Amino acid sequence: MLAEGRAGHHALLVAATGAGKTLAGFLPTLAELIEAPTNGLHTLYVSPLKALAVDVQRNLLTPIDEMGVDIRVETRTGDTPSDRKARQRIKPPQILLTTPESLSLLLSYPDSITMFENLRTIVVDEVHAFATGKRGDLLSLCMARLQKISPGMRRVALSATVADADGYRAWLAPDGDIDQVAMVRGEAGADPNIAILLPEGRVPWSGHSGRYAAAQVMAEIEAHETSIVFCNTRSLAELIFQDLWKVNSGNLPIGVHHGSLAKEARRKVENAMAEGKLRALVATSSLDLGVDWGNVDCVIQMGAPKGSSRLLQRIGRANHRLDESSQAIVVPGNRFEYLEARAALDAVEAGELDADIFRVGALDVLAQHVMACACAAPFHEAALLDEIRSALPYSALPTETFERVLHFISDGGYSLKAYDRFKRLTKDADGTWRVSHPKFIGQHRLNAGIIVEATMLNVRFGNGRVLGRVEEAFAAQLSHGDTFFFAGLSLEVMK
Repeated sequence: MLAEGRAGHHALLVAATGAGKTLAGFLPTLAELIEAPTNGLHTLYVSPLKALAVDVQRNLLTPIDEMGVDIRVETRTGDTPSDRKARQRIKPPQILLTTPESLSLLLSYPDSITMFENLRTIVVDEVHAFATGKRGDLLSLCMARLQKISPGMRRVALSATVADADGYRAWLAPDGDIDQVAMVRGEAGADPNIAILLPEGRVPWSGHSGRYAAAQVMAEIEAHETSIVFCNTRSLAELIFQDLWKVNSGNLPIGVHHGSLAKEARRKVENAMAEGKLRALVATSSLDLGVDWGNVDCVIQMGAPKGSSRLLQRIGRANHRLDESSQAIVVPGNRFEYLEARAALDAVEAGELDADIFRVGALDVLAQHVMACACAAPFHEAALLDEIRSALPYSALPTETFERVLHFISDGGYSLKAYDRFKRLTKDADGTWRVSHPKFIGQHRLNAGIIVEATMLNVRFGNGRVLGRVEEAFAAQLSHGDTFFFAGLSLEVMK
């Protein structure tokens, strides 16, 4: 990776979990910043998870501090305070860790050109997690814009579970030119050690939770130093935590982590895990990519893993080292899931990964990106179309389709064009497109995003402290005096 970086080549690094992919991706950056220090933004790191960005910051600062070099590393996600976000646009760190959505919002500001004009490298971690979906479409468009702002920018992608390496090389490359991206492969790691939990009683015919095995799961937690118990949904994570706590006769410290918890609650649990203060953590997909806690020696998957690639990613959190086997236990939710779990284990043993299906870029993502570009500065239609076509998902975008998307943004389409509040863009006499009113800029930044969630309501204690959020549809079913589990607690509805 260092040789490809010094040569200025784009690169895709595929290496086993625990091989040091992330540090390898940053190695050329650290070398350049030590040899030629700069105060501006040098490297942009993009991850699919906020927790991963925070974990990478923690792990990156350690070698930087040990070397005694002056390199600032900061995160920018939905959890970042607004005052820090404003300061980062004016005085960015040398290394900024972010997500696709936060990057898109950054590009919607007029000062983004100044901020990114000297950007040297973008590192896309766990690229398999979003390249083939809408988040990948958004990131591909963002990289096309960054390449226009900083033509010399180098693109790097990292992953442990890539079935179609050439497909990812083409996705990563400017204009989809696969030959521009070097393929770097790391050493093979130790084979994982995966077992399917054999129940003491009968496996139920229905259900997908594996709650029947709580006592056996607790025994595994007691037998290991630190365990992560993965669940496929947030509600299941809360139920499994409660089931484990009921059979936790030794009062072992156990936590719960998922995306609905408040930032403070998530950070508290993440720090406790990093410091080795917890024996087990019940978590969802909010932690199944790249997070490195060295003392985790067992991963337990509740329910079927839903694919060999996801299973490999999750079990890679255990013994996060190249020379040690990852230890994992799969708890099937019912008798049919036992067959599904068996198929996933067979695929892992055979080295088979889930298929990577690349597709044409989504038009709703394109509309968001065009609006973000307009928020940053007026644009000419032909120039923006050329830029968009340099992103592989939109390389074959017809001119007519782009014009329809553009006019949808400008007047709301045939069904909404009678309403002024949908006239977001205006075309000047010289052919330049611009935002028709400043209010639309604010609306875009408040509502932009690819991850679609249900309407959420805050969960607060009586003193006003926010504990997290729940779906409005769930809250609507509750009445005064009802109780429910959240953040590992049994809560009573007061109002």
